[in-house]
Amino acid sequence: MRAALHRELPTAIALRRELHAWPRVSGHERPTLERVLGALPGLDAERVAGTGAVVRVGGPGPAVAVRGELDALPMDERTGVPWAATNGAMHSCGHDVHLAAAIALARALARTISEPRATSESRTPPLVTPEPRATSLAGFEPRAGSHAVVGTAPLLVVLQPREETQPSGALDVVGSGVLERHRVQAMIGAHVQPLLPEGTVACTPGAVNASADEFTVTVTGVEGHAAYPHLTRDPVLAMAQVIVAAQHLVSRAADPMVPTVVTFGTVNAGTAPNALPREATAKGTMRTMSPAWRERLHQRFTEVVQDTARAYGCTAEVEIRPGEPVLINDPALTVRTGERLREHGWDVTDELRSCGADDFARYGEVAPSLMMFVGVDTEAGLHSPAFLPGDDSVAAVAEALLAGYLEASSPSRFAADGHPAGHKTHP
Repeated sequence: MRAALHRELPTAIALRRELHAWPRVSGHERPTLERVLGALPGLDAERVAGTGAVVRVGGPGPAVAVRGELDALPMDERTGVPWAATNGAMHSCGHDVHLAAAIALARALARTISEPRATSESRTPPLVTPEPRATSLAGFEPRAGSHAVVGTAPLLVVLQPREETQPSGALDVVGSGVLERHRVQAMIGAHVQPLLPEGTVACTPGAVNASADEFTVTVTGVEGHAAYPHLTRDPVLAMAQVIVAAQHLVSRAADPMVPTVVTFGTVNAGTAPNALPREATAKGTMRTMSPAWRERLHQRFTEVVQDTARAYGCTAEVEIRPGEPVLINDPALTVRTGERLREHGWDVTDELRSCGADDFARYGEVAPSLMMFVGVDTEAGLHSPAFLPGDDSVAAVAEALLAGYLEASSPSRFAADGHPAGHKTHP
């Protein structure tokens, strides 16, 4: 399989550059989807979640799924490469790399099914990224009922829309029932991460990304002249105190061992410098790595906001819009995948956790899941207009996906009835 994956890298890199040059933002990914599907001839696509699709490689039985995100961010690129995007959108979160890597894995598996080889995986050379050039899958199609290698499961490639915005593409994929129809027994993902050095993959068991919920706070007082504050109830002052008081939830209400972040991102009030307004509004996010504390955090936040506003003679309304849940990696799958990557020369760490959020967490609510983070050599951070991982990152992400796929395919991962051994969904 690694040898077959190696042969697909030139096509994958060329595809990555093409996708990077013509990105599409969330909800408008159809051209990206069609181009990606064009790289998988002979394989049937099932449309899902509006502008997404799934593609199955292999025969019947429980499948292992890998995800590639279709959407880009609305920003002007400033990388300066000849294949930079010029349409006001940009793959500044690495989705072009993730897609190309997932397609490389699918093509490699399809080729292995069509052209079975006696060479064992242990004798294949390590991946080396060649120069981009076009290759074709013409001339072979997967045989129905075939598996790539003895003991591996069919592969389901999930081409997911709307990872960067709401409504969540992953939530729609899960809600469509497509994972159940394909009997997906594990979900594998990999994300480029400039916080890690090149050549390093993070395989961290347990919670790796936080839940993220948006809130809107509206504080209402009594408007009036700025020269007569004693005749008013100042919602701006009350909002300022609300913002400060909410930080005590992190330092005094949250368990110090449970990461928690409360961020106010926007604050708006008033239109004139010499008048106190009737209303002040603020919006932000709450994040935590604990599903149990998440619900309680919502309650405490509402209490603190309303009590603080009342102390300044105002009233407050709080609206909380639940977002992504905590992303929890299946411990056994994570550890074994890390061991496989080490065997093939990768540096593996189990320490990277982040209060960022990813709707990949939705898949972990219905099947064992694994999200890996792959180090890339770039000074710019994620979501920066200068973010541009090198072409080597396609090979690195593809290797991570392959390792997760092979470990999730292991017969020991499943009970006799084909269901994951010991897996429990997270409320």
